[in-house]
Amino acid sequence: MSSKLFFTFILLFGFLVSAIAQILLKKSAQKEYESRIKEYLNPYVIISYAIFFGATLCTIIAYKEVDLSFGPILGTTEYIFVAVLSRLILKEHISVKKIIGLCVIIAGIVVYAIQ
Repeated sequence: MSSKLFFTFILLFGFLVSAIAQILLKKSAQKEYESRIKEYLNPYVIISYAIFFGATLCTIIAYKEVDLSFGPILGTTEYIFVAVLSRLILKEHISVKKIIGLCVIIAGIVVYAIQ
């Protein structure tokens, strides 16, 4: 496997991990807390921000080999990850509009990758 492909997978992994952190934050927001401090200092929130830190490290490492112009294109995969994880974990409904939007995102990634 080429190093560029390896670092691309690291970047995608970072986006997946970031999507997981977003789902954890949403789960935390759906709960009622006794105080503002407990609302912001609970395990879901603390773990989420630790995960975001790890995702940022993945991004920094990946940009050693991945072109800077390609990163934001791959970053749109996070929308796909969040939609799928929301459906699987939070049991949220994915509307037809969201599915069309996700297909447009995938088409954009493919068109950019073909160039």
